[in-house]
Amino acid sequence: MSHDTGLGIAAVVVLPLLVAIAVVGSRLASLRHDKGIVTAALRALVQLAVVGAVVGFALKSIWGTLAFILMMMTIATITSARRIRHVAVVPGQYAYCAAAIGGGAAVVLLLLVLPGVVPRNPGSILPMGGIVVGGAMNATTLAGRRLLSEYGGRFGEFEAGLSIGLLQPDAFKLVAGPVAGDALLPALDQTRTVGLVTLPGAFVGMVLGGASPTAAAALQLVVLIGLLAAGSIAILVTTELLARSSLPDGRTVSS
Repeated sequence: MSHDTGLGIAAVVVLPLLVAIAVVGSRLASLRHDKGIVTAALRALVQLAVVGAVVGFALKSIWGTLAFILMMMTIATITSARRIRHVAVVPGQYAYCAAAIGGGAAVVLLLLVLPGVVPRNPGSILPMGGIVVGGAMNATTLAGRRLLSEYGGRFGEFEAGLSIGLLQPDAFKLVAGPVAGDALLPALDQTRTVGLVTLPGAFVGMVLGGASPTAAAALQLVVLIGLLAAGSIAILVTTELLARSSLPDGRTVSS
């Protein structure tokens, strides 16, 4: 039996067990994500199988790579907007998420690719694009949900700000703005503890592939700082756009 075959059999046995553990944990903790865990696992299985077939075509040309990254941004936008809509519905939410995710990811990718920090070839740009887009998506989702939740919880203070002459953006940022920074905590903690708590995939993959630990560490540092930059831009754009949007009545916002 080959190693790949053995790994596949083990995965078939272990993965359902891991899903079951996650569902039980969610139910015991009343997280209300039992169904979401199962559907997420099934979607991941199907999507990875499809991506495995499609990514080969994306890697054949730079245009295929850019099209694949654009597809990732589109899916990230839809995912983030739907998550935020669970808290409150804001007109233009999909456009806001697209601007936040696209803006954060585009700035970082251009700064990495144009000077040649990341080699200008599909095999390097595509995985880096996926990492940065994913980081910007997470930051946008967390920031949007926290901002709107805080706005709803402190709606009285928001109205008080308007009553004393504050403009809507200023009143919104006064009561909700400070919590937006929470969206950057996962990326900050990952950067602070790298090598001590976690060994990121890019670093481990390069070392196993024969690269020197120094070169691997340099690339991983670029990835981590890039995620911080993309997340910061995404949070900034999300905050500014929500502050200037047609906000719902704070009493209708979910906590």
